[in-house]
Amino acid sequence: MLKKRDLVQLENLGIDPAQVHAQLGFFERGLSLLNVLRPATLGDGILSPEPAQFGQWVKAYDHAKDALQVVKFVPASGAATRMFGFLYAFLDHFDPEHHKLNDYLSQPEHEAVARFYNGLNEFPFTSLIRAYIRQHHPEFKTWTKERRFYTMVSVLVSESGLNFGALPKGLIPFHRYKKNVLTAFEEQLYEAAFYAAVHDEVYTHFTFSPGHLDLFKDEFKRIKTRLERRTKCTFNIAYSFQKDRTKTITVDPRNVPFRDASGALVFRPSGHGALLENLNDIDADIVFIKNIDNVMVREGVLEMATEKKALAGHLIELQKQVYVFLTAIEETPDQVNLDEINSFLWRSFGVRELPKTLDEAFNYLYRPIRVCGVVANTGAPGGGPFWLQDEKGTSLQILESAQFDSSNPSQMDIMAKATHFNPVDLVCGLRDHHGKPYDLMSFCNPELSFIANKSFEGKPIKALELPGLWNGSMAGWNTVFVSVSIGTFNPVKTVNDLLAKAHQPLI
Repeated sequence: MLKKRDLVQLENLGIDPAQVHAQLGFFERGLSLLNVLRPATLGDGILSPEPAQFGQWVKAYDHAKDALQVVKFVPASGAATRMFGFLYAFLDHFDPEHHKLNDYLSQPEHEAVARFYNGLNEFPFTSLIRAYIRQHHPEFKTWTKERRFYTMVSVLVSESGLNFGALPKGLIPFHRYKKNVLTAFEEQLYEAAFYAAVHDEVYTHFTFSPGHLDLFKDEFKRIKTRLERRTKCTFNIAYSFQKDRTKTITVDPRNVPFRDASGALVFRPSGHGALLENLNDIDADIVFIKNIDNVMVREGVLEMATEKKALAGHLIELQKQVYVFLTAIEETPDQVNLDEINSFLWRSFGVRELPKTLDEAFNYLYRPIRVCGVVANTGAPGGGPFWLQDEKGTSLQILESAQFDSSNPSQMDIMAKATHFNPVDLVCGLRDHHGKPYDLMSFCNPELSFIANKSFEGKPIKALELPGLWNGSMAGWNTVFVSVSIGTFNPVKTVNDLLAKAHQPLI
């Protein structure tokens, strides 16, 4: 189905034609139907450590980290457009010359706008709106309430104003303190100093969109001195982009490759699963993963950092035992107790189909490890911890709602019974017992990709998203779930989330 010009296009993108054929086959087959056995719960797949155990893990990390390379990895390529979605709708539908604001805000369907209006003084960027208005609209105070509010919203999100809707989410002001207004980007760097610093050096890796790179570089120059003075740490930032070769082909409703008006194949970014390659390129022993919008005000950072260190400490303890077993299998196989290994695999990683030979045991042990913090389910959209059965056996996995078979009542019932949620709070061990990095691409399950319905130039298309970074892309990892406090989960999906207590400083 591929033409000569298609092959040239693929070569320019760095995409293997075989990869395209495999993706087209996925559209034909459809989504893999998962056999989800049950939710992971406390005592059945989720650890809930006692304070003494928790403290031991923290000490294990503090003791080991100075000999390790530690990196914090933050996906930060998304624009903030969706944060302000309901405000764009307000600008489209509200006429300040003919509508009454009180009537508009009283309607249930406009509840989000009403909350924004009532909380206007609490947002960290309101002073920026007012400063802009003082400069450009000196007659502002003489206007009607309707026109004043409409103008403030327009200044916030429109291209002619602050244009926050076009900024990356990491550069939106999230918190206002007495002296400074801080972005999510700065807060991510600040908190990293409390759990990812080694010898007072903090190494972070952000994935940006290419068009946002200069904005982040300028912001880092602006805040670097302030950060280093406050934390007594030196900050080092690496960055990368989603690679062109991770883009996936699109098809029309008949599963025929979709072409634009010029006849070229249409490819789309393949979701955060594409970042597996970026993670694979990181040279580190331990990597903390956290979403750009999940931060908190500084009063809570020490407690949150302690939980991060505990997860890392448990990872280090598990790695030590794994390394002992792997080394013994390689060097003194006749002295290895397979029952001891099986007991460890059962207790530590939930392995139920236990190995019968040392070769099988080696394969179970020789995997990257992730320790995932999970919080009590709040009904927020996203992934949760579940027990999954597939051809390779039973395993603990993070699954998204889209991966469940909506036509199967029993599977939907299992999803509804989930007690915990994954707030993207992961600590990952990326090196083996010889200190060599794992090839993370080898532990991904490509069959856990997603098909999404999209449009292109007004025409319906189907797009393929690679297995999510902490879902199918880590399907072959050894996984541990640990219950952590709900305070570690403070995402900002809409601008009104900034009104939550976790984003309102006390000082």
